[in-house]
Amino acid sequence: MVYLDTSVLAAYYCPEPMSDQVESVILAADRTAISSLNEVEFVSALARKVQEKELTNEVANRILNEFQSHVDHSLYHRFTIEHHHYQKAFHWIAGFNTPLRTLDALHLALAATESAELMTADKQLAKAAKFFGVSAVLIG
Repeated sequence: MVYLDTSVLAAYYCPEPMSDQVESVILAADRTAISSLNEVEFVSALARKVQEKELTNEVANRILNEFQSHVDHSLYHRFTIEHHHYQKAFHWIAGFNTPLRTLDALHLALAATESAELMTADKQLAKAAKFFGVSAVLIG
């Protein structure tokens, strides 16, 4: 199982320099997983791209509809964030030994506790994964 960080989802659905590489890796994976956190972060990334005039509203809505269709048709396995994920994220951050941010810590905790490999384009997140012994692939 491969858990997709939002940075990877954004590159998969939006035109970005690493989109082709991300597409190849995702299509090669046996099973991919996301969480509700990814969904909220993804729509936030689209909103930022619209505000920065990288995407028009029309294109962003088309991308969002495609993503939502994939979610609705169970293209991705869904991990549910539970209390123990928050606890793991809390303890990792409370170690004060990585620059791990809140939402990244939750993504990492999901991957770790669900025995999934984290796929990310975020160098800091990949570095934290290595520090905590979580299997991760850095793209880009």
